[in-house]
Amino acid sequence: MNKLQEVFFNGKAFIPFITAGDPTMEITEQLVLEMAKAGADLIELGIPFSDPIAEGPVIQEADIRALSAGATTDKIFAMMKRIREVSAVPVAFMTYVNPIFTYGVERFMKNCQEAGVCAVIVPDLPFEEKGELLPYCSQYGVTLISMIAPTSNDRIRMIASEAEGFIYCVSSMGVTGVRKEIGNEVENMIKIVKEVKDIPCAIGFGISTPEQAEKMAKFSDGVIVGSAIVRIVAQHGTDCVPHVVDYVREMKKAIS
Repeated sequence: MNKLQEVFFNGKAFIPFITAGDPTMEITEQLVLEMAKAGADLIELGIPFSDPIAEGPVIQEADIRALSAGATTDKIFAMMKRIREVSAVPVAFMTYVNPIFTYGVERFMKNCQEAGVCAVIVPDLPFEEKGELLPYCSQYGVTLISMIAPTSNDRIRMIASEAEGFIYCVSSMGVTGVRKEIGNEVENMIKIVKEVKDIPCAIGFGISTPEQAEKMAKFSDGVIVGSAIVRIVAQHGTDCVPHVVDYVREMKKAIS
């Protein structure tokens, strides 16, 4: 069983997202370790980028803070190697095509392997163009996570048939951010996926409360939460760790 399969092996998975380097690389390192202890099953680390088109204002601002504080892809890889010395928590990178190409695709995936990053999520990579990254992912044992959204329609079956690891189900249209209501389209999307392939489906975009998480976990295999956590980081800055830990514990309990 590989690292990603383990994530969904013991019941519903809770997957928190944070922006690497916000507010500092040291705090990110602490957050990863402490969120793992608090029950996070997989941690999604955003590589800060100047033009994150899938993100709402909360994560955009986190990217700006991280870049202003000097975050770089090399520093994030170095941090991951330090984390690996003390923790085996599965980590996925969330990034965009441009930073990977700028860094060098092969170099990026090789460094992922060396730093123990098990997956990458690339929101602006269309399914039809995944061949740009997939050969390098396969070569270095990094899973390229497929995403589906309510607009995927007829493509859901096609995407599901070739997906690996798990499928990131975007709960609603638009950019990331906290939402009051999440529609039921995502439940139908997951039904279609499961008809095609027995692969875990995790729901992200818009989930912020334990009630929402519990509701989404009823028909999915995991819940991804980003903006709500990034907002706690923004609010408390370098004192954010205990606040984020409390939140992760509460959310994990809601879906267990």
